This record gives sequence, structure tokens and C-alpha cells, in this order.
Amino acid sequence: MSSQGQYQQPIPRFLSQAAPAPSRAHAASDPEEPEAMAAAGNGKASSANGNGTGDSFAAEVADEVIGRKGDTSNLDTYRAMLLIRRFEEKAGQLYGMGHIGGFCHLYIGQEAIVTGMRTVIEDGDQVITAYRDHGHMLSCGMDPKYVMAELTGRRHGYSRGKDGSMHIFSMEKEFYGGHGIVSTPAPLGTGIAFANHYRENGRVCLTYFGEGAANQGQVYESFNIASLWKLPIVYVIENNRYAMGTSVERGSANAHKLYNRGAAFGIPGEQVDGMDISAVADAGARAVHHARHGAGPYILEMLTYRYRGHSMSDPAKYRTREEVKDMREHHDPIDLVGKRLMDAGIATEEDLKTIDKEIRAIVGEAADFAMEDPEPDPEELWTDVLVESQAPSQA
Repeated sequence: MSSQGQYQQPIPRFLSQAAPAPSRAHAASDPEEPEAMAAAGNGKASSANGNGTGDSFAAEVADEVIGRKGDTSNLDTYRAMLLIRRFEEKAGQLYGMGHIGGFCHLYIGQEAIVTGMRTVIEDGDQVITAYRDHGHMLSCGMDPKYVMAELTGRRHGYSRGKDGSMHIFSMEKEFYGGHGIVSTPAPLGTGIAFANHYRENGRVCLTYFGEGAANQGQVYESFNIASLWKLPIVYVIENNRYAMGTSVERGSANAHKLYNRGAAFGIPGEQVDGMDISAVADAGARAVHHARHGAGPYILEMLTYRYRGHSMSDPAKYRTREEVKDMREHHDPIDLVGKRLMDAGIATEEDLKTIDKEIRAIVGEAADFAMEDPEPDPEELWTDVLVESQAPSQA
């Protein structure tokens, strides 16, 4: 059997070579595009310790976190989690003021998952998720200014203001969305892993979806093909207990063992305390090692909790205020990391307050940038519909 597994058909051309650059001038060549602006160092952070504001902060933190190899007891992971929290709080404010339209799903309470998983992957590994995606973007190092600009539909958003909250992506940061259709990340992430497998590039795709999506048929089609061909993929089920408003016990059979959903396909899995970044990193390291070294897919069920409703329009009347208060006061993932840092003598309470102040300034700058950024030109509606080389001639 070949090193590429049992599948012996000729390799499709699109898998056997790197994807061609689009013919239209995109971020890499347009000095006004988000990724080009960030690369140019406009407003670059003043130092590696998180002081200062600007384009490079999120990327700087993401780069520090990715090199930790599962080490979560440090200020970098604290900064990364707090950046997500403060960004999401500001996004909620802007939505309430009418500056963000459409749907907006906040990641508040779930920050330990993407940050912990970030510590166990390598440069070049890919991330794909569903529509509660802002935290995943920031953990990949995408700039908060351009993420916020996209949320508010502005010209310098990552998708030029056309995609809003749920469909942002960045090839530069190996972030492949942001998808509004429930469970879509499963087959798309499996396709990315399929490409990794054929290219033999050693990359792993982290594929996130919720416990509600875990009941969808295309998830199991993905499990089947991923197991059959031993694809390098980790499926991360972010189980925040309420899907779109229905408790997991009411909506899922064998509700407390979703990590076993791959058993019929021979996919190992485990359940993880998703509110504890150390537990996330520990399990994540096992899963990523398993996938990267040819053993095939792995499932991680992260037990977590979203503090807000399913989306900003959800009053969340299906749970009690006491329940939410208890989770905030006794299980908050950021407070847990902060306490560990102080107990270990790595940081003082004053240090953590200083970091919070710095991050609030960065998020405030992102919001100001988004509000001042112009809306896209109407002509932008006609771009990115087709790859130009495949577009019909105008003759």
C-alpha cells in the first residue's frame, strides 16, 4: 500500500499543487487590504510583552501561544484569552447600538478551547469552524481592527465588508471560516485534511463545530471518509450545552458521551473540561499527535458554556440566571488562569489589571477603526464571485 493510504486513484491536480494566487489584486498586493496593512507594520505594537496597540498585537500573541507546546501557565495565554473576551464584549456593545447587522454569535465563556488548542498546533496547521467564530479568528492571529471592520460591514474588513460576522476567513493565517450552515465545518475540514494527506505536508486541520451540529448526517459521512483514509484531522465538538436553545439532553441521544460518536468508524475520542485551558491543551496534544503521525482522526468533546444567548437576538430563557451566575463565578476560564498565574508567582493582581487595560485599549482602537472606516464601494458587490480566470468572457 502506498504512503498515501488505500485510495489509489490519480491525484487531482488541485490537490497535487499549491493553490494558484487569484488573478485579482488581493491582500498580498493591495496596500489598503487588511493583511497587507498588517504586514506593513502600520501601528505595530511597541514590544513583545503586549504593550502598545496596533496591527501586530493579535499575531504577536498568537505566535507566542503557538510555540508553547501545551504550556498554558503564562501571560501569553492569559492575554490571548482576554483579547477574545474583551473583543466579544465590544462586539456585543456595537451590535446593541445598531452598528453590527445580521447575526452575531459571541464566544464569551469558551475562550479556553481555541487558546488551549492553539498551544499544541504548529505553523501551517489549519483551523475551520462554524459561525461562533470571532475567537477562532483572533487566536489565529487575525487583526482585531479588520475583524471588527468586517463585523460592521466596512471597506477594510477581511472580506471587504461583504461577509459580516459568520463568514470571515484568512488564507494567510490558515483560517478557513466562519461558516453559517450548521455542521458545514465537518466536511470542509475533512476536505482540507484530505489535501494535507495527498500533499504529505505533515499538517493537521482543527475542525470545530457544536454539539447541536454533531447530530447532522454530513458529520458522519465525514467521520467515515476521515477514518477510511486516516486523514490528519481533529474534530473538536464545542459542547456549550444548549445548541440554538435546546439542551443537549433534550436534543441528543447518549447526550453525555458525544466523544463516542466516532466509535462506529474506529475514531478515538475523549471528553474534556473545556473551561480549563490546561485540560484542553493536555487532551489537544494527544489528539494532534495522533492525527499528525498517521493514526487518523480524533474527536475531542469540549464541555464548555456560553454566557450569552445563542446569538445576540436570543434572550436565553431556556436557562436560569442562577445557572449562568454560577458558571461565571466558579468556572470562568480566564479567572482560572489568572488565579494560577498569581498562585505561581508569575503575575500579581496589578499585573493582570495592567494587561486588561492594555487589551481594552487595543479593542477600543479596533472599534474606533471600524467606525471610521468607510463602507465598501457599490462595485465591490461584483467582486469575488468567480475566480477571474474562470469567469465568462464579456465579448
